[in-house]
Amino acid sequence: MSTNKKKYLKYIIAAAVIVAIWIVAGIKGGGQEAADTMVATLWSMVPPIIAIVLALITKEVYSSLLIGIISGALFYTGFHPVRALETVLNDGIVASLTDKWNMGIIVFLVLLGILVSVINKAGGSAAYGEWAIKHIKSRKSAMLATFILGVVIFIDDYFNCLTVGSVMKPVTDSHKISRAKLAYIIDATAAPICMIAPISSWAAAVSGLVEGQNGIAVFVRAIPFNFYSILTFIMIIFLAISQIDFGPMKKHEWNAKTNDDLFTSGTRHKTDDVVKNPRAGVIDLVFPVIVLIVCCVVGMIYTGGFFEGANFIDAFANSDASVGLMSGAFVALIITLIFYLCRRVLSFKSFMESIPKGFIAMVPAIIILTFAWSLKAMTGLLGATDFVETVMAGSAEHFQLFLPVIIFIVAMLMAFATGTSWGTFGILIPIVCAVFGNANSTISIIAISACLAGAVCGDHCSPISDTTIMSSAGAGCDHVNHVSTQLPYALTVAAVSAVNYLIAGFLQKVIPSFAVCAVVSIVIGAGLMILTLAIIRYFTKWDRMQARAAKKAAKEAAKNQ
Repeated sequence: MSTNKKKYLKYIIAAAVIVAIWIVAGIKGGGQEAADTMVATLWSMVPPIIAIVLALITKEVYSSLLIGIISGALFYTGFHPVRALETVLNDGIVASLTDKWNMGIIVFLVLLGILVSVINKAGGSAAYGEWAIKHIKSRKSAMLATFILGVVIFIDDYFNCLTVGSVMKPVTDSHKISRAKLAYIIDATAAPICMIAPISSWAAAVSGLVEGQNGIAVFVRAIPFNFYSILTFIMIIFLAISQIDFGPMKKHEWNAKTNDDLFTSGTRHKTDDVVKNPRAGVIDLVFPVIVLIVCCVVGMIYTGGFFEGANFIDAFANSDASVGLMSGAFVALIITLIFYLCRRVLSFKSFMESIPKGFIAMVPAIIILTFAWSLKAMTGLLGATDFVETVMAGSAEHFQLFLPVIIFIVAMLMAFATGTSWGTFGILIPIVCAVFGNANSTISIIAISACLAGAVCGDHCSPISDTTIMSSAGAGCDHVNHVSTQLPYALTVAAVSAVNYLIAGFLQKVIPSFAVCAVVSIVIGAGLMILTLAIIRYFTKWDRMQARAAKKAAKEAAKNQ
């Protein structure tokens, strides 16, 4: 299909969605009565589904999100066009941008973009790239190095995505690793490592949801049963070592290796020209990154009251990640300026010139985030959380042994549709605790883990997730390309995790010891994951053999002619 035909197809699909919405409006009849019939029902999940499906079909995320927002506003206002417009602007976009948490994340994004631009301007990126090329000599090593760095930066997923991307892009580019593959490794490491790290912004969020119990203790006990996070790491290591790919990712990786095209299709994010500076060294990249990590940790525990007497764990549990990251990034930027001026690798004027460049680099991510937050606001107005809570509470009473796998699937679908993992486990964890009463029982811990794992999985797959958007931004990858290439990988791990939660739900009845049950469950899950990947590898090799045979036959036929 030609480019023009594809372009027109996008408009036709978008128009068809709008017509469908107005047909629904005609059926519902409009007015407040129609709006009431959609609140806290399955209709509340339709707007995000529209946005996700449109993004995957049209490969254009801005219009897809906007249509999802508009459809949500129309549902909420009973298809009243003027009120719907006011809802989109006031309750959606303006409310999202005036929210303290959201604005803190945007400022953090901008500061991080400026820091990356400053490091590049000083020659730190070029110096690190030259060092990495000498020491990281294969695609396998480059992928594993990216994964290890992602594991090391376990404090916060936002911070992880952008820092790992900016540091590892020169390395992965030099080894012809596609931006889609880089984005996948970043995304598959960021949220999962935060979800199994006791000292992270995610642990802090989860610990506050378990009433009447030590939240951090419950979180730590849930780590061994967080199958999605653990099995995702096995998947990344296996893919890096075996060098196999499947689904849309295979095309991106093949194109990067054979044609030196890191993007293949979609928006080709311009990378700043690498500036070489004879005065610069690896320290000019390493020092700012370390300072950034330290400052962000200090910023987070400061907001949690560490310097007012709270211990380190409690300070993390009570921290405001948005304010902490923003404050830490600002202080790190100032320290980096002083460091560079002392080393004479960057002038004050050049530093100031990097500020608008860093801001501009983050504009696409900020726009997508704003639209994603606005869409979440629409689903909130439509009562999507009440609908999921009602469905989940009703099913939990009848299927307690099946509860882990049920919660995993529900959490995954909810996080996928809404793009928020925190909102998902914020709803489901209190339900789990209410159903079982004791948050420390084995089945309750497994169910809480299933909720956390499902939320991470859905967040990982969703095109409107903050982490997914930031992974695209960090890797400099087209957003829709990132979503479409990582989806088969994430769903593979999700399928194995679901089977393992089904097994664990019954296993805890047979094995009374919590520790033994956890070890056996992990061993079974790892075995299933490795077996699944081995089967995929077998068929992938078979495809390669068939392709080589077909190519050889074509050459022989050409010679005979």
